[in-house]
Amino acid sequence: MNAYDIVRPLLFALEPERAHQITFGVLDRPAARPLARWLAGLVCDDPVEVMGLHFRNRIGLAAGLDKNGEHLDALDALGFGFLEIGTVTPRPQPGNQKPRIFRIPRRRALINRLGFNNDGLDRMIDNIGRSQFRGTLGINIGKNGATPNEQAIDDYRQCLRQVYTLASYVTVNVSSPNTKDLRRLQGADELDQLLAGLVQTREQLADQHSRRVPLVLKIAPDLDDEQITGIAELLVRHGIDGVIATNTTISRDAVAGEVHAGQTGGLSGAPVFEASNRVIRALREQLPADFPIIGVGGILCAADALAKIEAGATLVQVYTGLIYRGPSLIGECARALADRARAGAPGNPWPTSSSPH
Repeated sequence: MNAYDIVRPLLFALEPERAHQITFGVLDRPAARPLARWLAGLVCDDPVEVMGLHFRNRIGLAAGLDKNGEHLDALDALGFGFLEIGTVTPRPQPGNQKPRIFRIPRRRALINRLGFNNDGLDRMIDNIGRSQFRGTLGINIGKNGATPNEQAIDDYRQCLRQVYTLASYVTVNVSSPNTKDLRRLQGADELDQLLAGLVQTREQLADQHSRRVPLVLKIAPDLDDEQITGIAELLVRHGIDGVIATNTTISRDAVAGEVHAGQTGGLSGAPVFEASNRVIRALREQLPADFPIIGVGGILCAADALAKIEAGATLVQVYTGLIYRGPSLIGECARALADRARAGAPGNPWPTSSSPH
């Protein structure tokens, strides 16, 4: 038993969003940073270069936990190799009506229907500017709920332009189930047009700032084989630099009969583990060998992180596992991946260095 095992029942007695606020209310205090480091355990320095970027280790924070970039310094103290914040939209929006997060403890899962609740681009940019964080930072961008899909490119372009100089990489989120019709942007024609427009904007920004920021696409676990094939082709055709597999699932097969299983929203945690791995394996078969895949979904122990790598991921991210396991999960997973890399495991699928595509 670690310290978080004692704290977790107290947090789980609270409504999820309230528990989130209290946790970061403590960790955001500079005096609490030593506590954060103690909770996380031994920090693992296992440097790797992917997409032309330096990663301290292979374990990152998935988008969603820090939507506004308010907690970068606290999160950095936990020993992540990289952080991804957002999803941010051009204009502030409150998201869906509360309650909108539901725990399913027996399945180590969450259902959320947050709906891209965030304070908007300007607030995020201010928060980043005030932080001391200088590590690898992904910024996850989306469209406002009121923006029709036909105009989605305008929202994504605005986000890309405004975060370009602050982001190590930018993630294009078209896979949340909690914004009406957003997942339709994963369709072949829609995604083709969206990626083409964003790549064009990225090239303009690269010329303007003399710096090429990698673009990454985040996709859903509910795609069929034909859809995955189509997405893989578009990633290569448009010169996208990486893919995150996966977001939350709309399937409820793994939690059938559980309290809250009928709630609408995206299911995360242990039940999405295999679905995510299926998508990772399919992408790895169809993408170039050195094409970066960031695996996320259901990582609750070191073995889960290793399984993502075995499936074909280059890096991994955690979110729901943190809520159930606490900060020690970060170091545990990072050390396991570092050990595997040092052992030079046969068929090691990740590159130690990868150039942008």
